[in-house]
Amino acid sequence: MTIHETKLPNGLRVVSYRMPHLETVSMGVWVGVGARHEVAPEQGISHLLEHMAFKGTERRTALAIAEEIEAVGGELNAATSLETTAYYARVLADDIGLGLDILADILQRPRHSEEELEREREVILQEIAATRDSPDEIAYELLQEIAFPDHAIGRPILGTVASVKGFKAPDLRRFLKANYSSNRMVLSAAGKIDHDALVRHAEALFGGMNGGEGGRFEPARYGGGIRTSAKPFEQSHLLVAFEGPSYAHGDYYTAQVFSALFGGGMSSRLFQEVRERRGLCYSIYSSYWALADSGLFTIHAATGPDMMASLIEVVAGELKRAADEAPTEAEVARAKAQIKAGMLMGLESSSARAEYMARQLLLFGKLIDTGEVVARIEAVTPEAVRTLAAGLVRARKPSITVVGAGRKGTTYAQMAERLALEAAGQVAG
Repeated sequence: MTIHETKLPNGLRVVSYRMPHLETVSMGVWVGVGARHEVAPEQGISHLLEHMAFKGTERRTALAIAEEIEAVGGELNAATSLETTAYYARVLADDIGLGLDILADILQRPRHSEEELEREREVILQEIAATRDSPDEIAYELLQEIAFPDHAIGRPILGTVASVKGFKAPDLRRFLKANYSSNRMVLSAAGKIDHDALVRHAEALFGGMNGGEGGRFEPARYGGGIRTSAKPFEQSHLLVAFEGPSYAHGDYYTAQVFSALFGGGMSSRLFQEVRERRGLCYSIYSSYWALADSGLFTIHAATGPDMMASLIEVVAGELKRAADEAPTEAEVARAKAQIKAGMLMGLESSSARAEYMARQLLLFGKLIDTGEVVARIEAVTPEAVRTLAAGLVRARKPSITVVGAGRKGTTYAQMAERLALEAAGQVAG
């Protein structure tokens, strides 16, 4: 076995995967805290905290952090999601000690100076402004908002202009202290790594961190409905979504298989029917993402405004067919092959492997062997896919967003909602 796991006395979990053919190591600290752990006045603070981690510590200036990691040819970055925040680095194998020292420093001793905060605040405000120029960003933000109204899951990870402008340094320190506990962290590394040495570094650099509760969040509450934006773009974007199982639910892999065969590739139903046979759009696909207690199956299409009505009718027809008829064995086999290949090919990357292990420990509390994951995917049957599809479209009302269709956006969204409900048998056809 090349995977090793150790739990430090303070609850920090250390996991490594040795890839001896490499000369580098990808490593990072994944924290089980993200945007959904924020209360309403805090929206965007997780993302701001991640940015501020690189803006100086008690031992290093922002410039020193950048110079030290780049002096050894390394890379340093971070990312915030709804349920996790990751701080990660990639270095040559001989420079593991430096990489870990910097990670420990930015997580435990950030300065959060008001001067740096003012500068970084402007950077994030520009980041928020950039999303206003992207129809995809607008559409997904509106979709999340209507799918999970008045809930942290439905709020933008970046926060709002008002919330970002309002944060002060004490707010960052308070959130960090309340949520960043060692028992909600995973130090994960993959590449040319020695696990015992990694543990020794972890004990020296992170052993003094405190455990604690942290990471509390409000249970997901799905809503549904329609939201539109009349802002003009060259194409109109349609998003149709349904609530689905969480990543811990037994149907999680069935949902992944359904999404893959429905709109996951060029052989999928949506791509073949909507683009290849009818030429109604250039881009159309489905996706499925899951959280600790919910999930969302989403269809996304971009087309010309004059073809939106026809596109909606075809998508609704495909939803009804998916709910009424089991897919063929060949469809299911292709979908399984896509999922397995995507996972296994991705894990050939040391950075993807480190993230994969960290997320498993945070999400499931244990490591799941890839063979077991493959077995769960292989166990999905055509009838299980039909049952899952029927459950998705019939359980709750859909969440629908239309962006870029001008004044017709609301009409198209209402049409999509009506046809989706008809496809589910929830209203008379």
